[in-house]
Amino acid sequence: MSRAGIVNVRMVITEEKILSNIDKVQKLINPNSKKQIVQLEEDAYFKDLIESIKTYLIEYPKKKSFPKGVYKASYQLVEYATSEFEENTKKIEELIRQREANIALAAKLKNILNAIVNKEANWKQTLKEASNDFSEDIIDTLGLIGRAKSKKSQNCQDAMKLINARIANLESNLHIEIDMERIEDRSKALSYIGIEIADALKAIPAPQEEKIIQEADQVAIENEQYIEETRVKVKPTLWQRIKNSKFGRTVSKIMRIRIVVQIPTLPEGKEE
Repeated sequence: MSRAGIVNVRMVITEEKILSNIDKVQKLINPNSKKQIVQLEEDAYFKDLIESIKTYLIEYPKKKSFPKGVYKASYQLVEYATSEFEENTKKIEELIRQREANIALAAKLKNILNAIVNKEANWKQTLKEASNDFSEDIIDTLGLIGRAKSKKSQNCQDAMKLINARIANLESNLHIEIDMERIEDRSKALSYIGIEIADALKAIPAPQEEKIIQEADQVAIENEQYIEETRVKVKPTLWQRIKNSKFGRTVSKIMRIRIVVQIPTLPEGKEE
């Protein structure tokens, strides 16, 4: 076997491996995948995959004849990572708004509890209005505190512990912080793809054949649209419509005659 043949085989094997690595990266950043990246800094496997793809893109000897399959897969990977990064940004913004709303609810619940414990004049009305912001179990617990004859009773003390725990949860936003940390770690991985892979792709010219085919397809579509828009539709004559109608077919059958459209012969023009 010639040396050139050996090189080609190696290139094919390497190309298949890179496509496989791209697919593995795609699965790692897929939010619906069971095997997701957890922390970018500690995920050596993920970094090794990205490094192998980046090295292949940079060190490929003939950029003009770069494998279309690898280019397309790499480009789609960057597009997907960018799209997911934008979605993650929206999720983080939503979580931030939720966290701020929870902190505001915690302050509101604390004020309601103080009004009930101190038996302020309008505490019952305050409790009634609180039903718009808090669940039924919270309202019932607050009502129990308000109806208690003694703050030192066991039921009242237990109820106050529940409300204070709820206030602490709203203030800490522990579950939101965990979600934000998880999304931020994933966003780091997505931006890492954009930095490493996208930069390497810049040095590789986009496959021209696909571009030419796309342009040809676009021209064909535009031509078809032009034909449809400019085509003159010939409407059937009155006699043709009658002949093809149910009425015309019925008369033809009954009378056993054919409907014939007679076109008078035009007089021939005189020769000069």
